[in-house]
Amino acid sequence: MCGRYASSRRPEDLAGIFEIEKWEPEETLEPDYNVAPTKEVYAVLDRPLKDADSPRPVRQLRKLKWGLVPSWAKTPEGGARMINARAETVHEKPAYRRAFAARRCILPADGYYEWVTGTQERELEVEGKKKRPRKQPYFVLPADGSVFAMAGLYEFWRDRTLPDDHPQAWWVTCSVITTEAERTPLAVAPAEGPHSLAEIHPRMPLMLTPDRWDAWLDPARTDPDDLRGLLAPPPAGLMRAYPVATAVSNVRNNGPELLKELEAPEEGTLF
Repeated sequence: MCGRYASSRRPEDLAGIFEIEKWEPEETLEPDYNVAPTKEVYAVLDRPLKDADSPRPVRQLRKLKWGLVPSWAKTPEGGARMINARAETVHEKPAYRRAFAARRCILPADGYYEWVTGTQERELEVEGKKKRPRKQPYFVLPADGSVFAMAGLYEFWRDRTLPDDHPQAWWVTCSVITTEAERTPLAVAPAEGPHSLAEIHPRMPLMLTPDRWDAWLDPARTDPDDLRGLLAPPPAGLMRAYPVATAVSNVRNNGPELLKELEAPEEGTLF
């Protein structure tokens, strides 16, 4: 799954990486090292400009809310639960299938966080002890330091309780597509702990390599069978993972110190 990630790149940098044609400076977001559901996030998408003379899709960097609200939803309350869409079923689930066919995006990140329950804590669970498991967080990112381009979907939702000219009349929300976690060895693995992404968690965000960006963003591609071919996992051996402080587990904590690599998992959270 993907329940938390880091996004610290400046819009100017993202514009160069993704060949952005349009972004609004007033939509600039501060670097966020603890992106959580319902927060505003950057998304790369191809879409014609509103009121433009040409219907040509324009590559844009937009600010969306993480947690997809289907267009047919009566209220936006379920958005916080729709932060992930499974690659295996995204083409058929009512909440995602329309967006999958026509509204795909890339959610750029530095990497994502995932939690592993420590061996000692799991043993307490097995013994029936009431102590809450203390989970060790890991940060997962491309081994070469490149942008982590997560496959995503976006959707529009109209708040019918507000007038047309109200700035919050329209919500634009998004979801991260996930796939089975890689079982092959990490490109760089921690000295102590997991040696594959599957040992951390059975799911992972679907990372799109640059050769798939244009095809994924192309709104002219609408055939589900054709699009499902783009959901194949990336080549193995591109990722690394390392333990970080449990401070990231609190959504109120934020800052580059959350990405600091620990020499070993924190005490009481050994893998």
